[in-house]
Amino acid sequence: MKVIFIKDLKGQGKKGEIKEVKDGYGTFLIKNNIANIANESNLKHYNTLKSKQELEENLYIKDCEKLKEQLEKLKITIKVKVGTQDRVFGSISTKQIVTELKKLNYDIDKNKIKLDHPLSSLGTHIVNIELHKKVTANLKVNLVK
Repeated sequence: MKVIFIKDLKGQGKKGEIKEVKDGYGTFLIKNNIANIANESNLKHYNTLKSKQELEENLYIKDCEKLKEQLEKLKITIKVKVGTQDRVFGSISTKQIVTELKKLNYDIDKNKIKLDHPLSSLGTHIVNIELHKKVTANLKVNLVK
């Protein structure tokens, strides 16, 4: 029996995957709303949903590309307290970068900001922001006294 998985099932199949399973197991999957029979109408419905999701994904990627262009033109300046020999007290966190971006009307989740190393010295640093799996922006962050 061929089935289309509706939900992810660890070790068996992922959502949207079409697989051949034994009849009894297929019945179990269908009863528990984990899969549907892979007949013509369900396959047509699945293909329609898949193409719609791909279209939405492409639109989202285009939006991320536009945002990337805007972010790469920016240079954020953060004032920090320094001690002797211009050493920064502590380091700049992703939360502080998000706060500065919000002041400029950019709403970015702090989990998307990837810091390779803590920002703990004066000067300009490049910070990666992963907007999408395929789109990463490089933001310039300048630390000043």
